[in-house]
Amino acid sequence: MEIEKNNRINFLFEFYGSLLTKKQRNYMQLYYADDYSLGEIAENYAVSRQAVYDNIKRTVQILEDYEEKLHIFGDFLARNHQTDRLLTYVQEKYPHDQTLLQLVNNLESIEAK
Repeated sequence: MEIEKNNRINFLFEFYGSLLTKKQRNYMQLYYADDYSLGEIAENYAVSRQAVYDNIKRTVQILEDYEEKLHIFGDFLARNHQTDRLLTYVQEKYPHDQTLLQLVNNLESIEAK
């Protein structure tokens, strides 16, 4: 469960990170992407561990609020799911139609960007 939560936060950070302050981005990058401890971040920024914890907690809530309003991550997941279903269908029903397979693969590559 913790891995799923961290993955979600990392995706939200990827989609909405540019909307955060520099300090929020730095803390999130260090904590979630670079696996720094709260104590290590606090030491690097000469603040208390509690200050780092509070900032990260608030920032995660901000990211969740952005997603609740904008749905970019949810829409991304839905498009990926539908593309996967389409690819499976095409592979099963039209395995020799190279043009159709290439079109579906193009859709997948667009989503991966």
